[in-house]
Amino acid sequence: MDTLENSVADSEIQVFNLADLWDDRPVTEFDISQFLVEGLMLKEKEFRQNVTEYDWSTFDSEHVALYCSTDAIVPTWGYMLIASKLKDTAVSTTFGRKNDLRREYYVRALNDVDWSAYEDCPVVIKGCGSEVVPEMAYVLATQKLQDVARKLMYGEPCSSVPLWRRPQEDNSDPDADDVGVKKPDLPSPNA
Repeated sequence: MDTLENSVADSEIQVFNLADLWDDRPVTEFDISQFLVEGLMLKEKEFRQNVTEYDWSTFDSEHVALYCSTDAIVPTWGYMLIASKLKDTAVSTTFGRKNDLRREYYVRALNDVDWSAYEDCPVVIKGCGSEVVPEMAYVLATQKLQDVARKLMYGEPCSSVPLWRRPQEDNSDPDADDVGVKKPDLPSPNA
């Protein structure tokens, strides 16, 4: 009886899975309007008191996205003050919503990847199904991998969409003029 071979596992294809870069920690959105007078106005004394009295430990080991759900004009220092309270509690803090935080996270994570493992390899950027990975991470990973990989694909190794291939060097025969060969003088067909 013939044994089955997994040609994908035996190939030189490397799989780059962006979902593996995520740390699986929760992302919480924190609406600072609760610290504003009627949700609309920042009064410094009351704001500082609310920030000081808040239990920031509830965000232990979480990612926190700071935003304001109202049309209040919040000075930059208001977000900075809250961020200072989250520094030793939250894993990361940013201004914006969950998607903004994930984008920033992936920019940092992709800048820290050792791309040498993909040097001169065909690479499949694994896709299909991760709600955590923002589309911009796929775009950035594509650009980073183009610096090292030989070929890029998207999907799964057994069923992928080709994206890019490094141009091959031109090894064709040189033109006669390039090597100094004199072409014979032939009569014109109209002569």
